[in-house]
Amino acid sequence: MTRKRSVAAVWSLVVVALLPAVVAVLQLGRIHPDEVYQALEPAYWRVHGYGVLAWEWRDGIRNWAVPGVLAGFLKLASWLGITDPQGYRALTALPQLALHAWSLWAVFRFAARRAGSAGGWLAVMLVGLYGPVVVFAGRTLSESFSTSFLLVAMEALDRREREVRAGLLGGAALGLAVVTRYPSAIFVLAALLWLLAMRRWRMVLFTCLGGLVVAAGLGLLDHLTWGSPFHSFIAYVRFNVLSGDAAARFGADPPRFYLKPLLSAVPVWAWGAVPLALIAAKRKWEWEVSLPLTCATLYLAALLKTPHKEERFLYPALVLAVLAAAPVVAAFITTRARREFRWGLSAVALGVGAASAVYFPPFDLRGDEFRAIVASTRREGATGVLIVAEGLWGAGGFFYLGKEIPWLTCDWPRDEAFQVAMRERRFNRVVTIDDRTLPELEAAGFRTVERFGRQSLLVRD
Repeated sequence: MTRKRSVAAVWSLVVVALLPAVVAVLQLGRIHPDEVYQALEPAYWRVHGYGVLAWEWRDGIRNWAVPGVLAGFLKLASWLGITDPQGYRALTALPQLALHAWSLWAVFRFAARRAGSAGGWLAVMLVGLYGPVVVFAGRTLSESFSTSFLLVAMEALDRREREVRAGLLGGAALGLAVVTRYPSAIFVLAALLWLLAMRRWRMVLFTCLGGLVVAAGLGLLDHLTWGSPFHSFIAYVRFNVLSGDAAARFGADPPRFYLKPLLSAVPVWAWGAVPLALIAAKRKWEWEVSLPLTCATLYLAALLKTPHKEERFLYPALVLAVLAAAPVVAAFITTRARREFRWGLSAVALGVGAASAVYFPPFDLRGDEFRAIVASTRREGATGVLIVAEGLWGAGGFFYLGKEIPWLTCDWPRDEAFQVAMRERRFNRVVTIDDRTLPELEAAGFRTVERFGRQSLLVRD
């Protein structure tokens, strides 16, 4: 690859890495309430001294690693005088942007070993523009942070040179994947089993050492924040694994729950990698057991056995499966397909992968609602906000209000919260969807001043 093409490829990686962050900041909204109440809101509480803390932060079932980092960037926003919620949300996106860029560089290195430099860059496009990655990678969900660290770990553990450095990096990345999301411990076990099966004893040793360093850091963090080492990890395991409390509180589903998300989220080209890999292996008489595919498969098996199920839990497995498939498809397109068809095949594969975002996640991300909430306090004089057709944990918390003012949620005019907001004049902003409760709001003196898709912002003097 020429220098000019190399520079263009690097800039392509930068642009692809930026895309999820730009989408998340401009769109706002949330995939799941945890995006707000397990990351952004506790970080906001740390910096400003007020906020809505979910029960996990009372019971010590989460660690402060991610909120602590985000709190540092929120503090920086305060020093810079950035008070607009969308502005400081952009600032908090920077560490995740850097992590995502690192993970895409890892994708290139992983794929280039199998498909050459050109195939490596195509694999970066296939993974980076994969629909769920565009949607998730800029979101402050534990699945998003953890998956980026897993990509780094897969590449490091795949190396055959400098095994000491590779093992330490891979172990540390696996450890950070667990710190940011405790269920990712399954990937650690899967990766270690793979290394043992491959008889890579030296790599196993240094992977464990790298992971132990991160584990020690987690123990110290929990000691400083919760009063005892590994408090959050032990509490998490007790609640989610050793007891039936998680299924009792959040519900249980049969294994078929994941069938539709899997079929709709895995791009066609990834399925096509299976016969391509078999043909290539038969030609070389060399069979490779894929590390990322092994980890994804074992993790998926664990998900199927876990009573409580959510679509977002699939995200790490989907991305690792795509990582395993991308080099195979990229190698075929860049080396075996007829030259005149290569650009067309690449475009089709990228388009099919990006289209997966339509089906995964399969619900509204509430972007219009969050943009309306942000706008409600941008206007001078906001002293209280009512959010109609939303619950406490679905809204954006104080993080997206950006002010210490009262806010309520309700569904219908008969709800007590609605009636309180109508009586008390301090509630002078309302966000509602599809003009729900509009007659009652107008009767109380509210008028529509701005629309955001299906959402409306109303004010009263």
